[in-house]
Amino acid sequence: MAVGSDPQTVTVSGITPGLHIQCEGVPVADWLCVCGQHERARGRAAVIRFTARVRTGICPHTATAEGRAVA
Repeated sequence: MAVGSDPQTVTVSGITPGLHIQCEGVPVADWLCVCGQHERARGRAAVIRFTARVRTGICPHTATAEGRAVA
């Protein structure tokens, strides 16, 4: 990850939107939403919970109650 000029702003680089899981050593899952939101889980149990919650291709950050993207 690269930090922009604002220390509170983080720009994620090197991964495309979607769910990326690394299983060697300590399991790590990175999810980059199509809206730019990034989340990470570390450890086997956390990665399992995380992958059960994440839905690739569906942005929960801009969805209405019906699950449709906001226009």
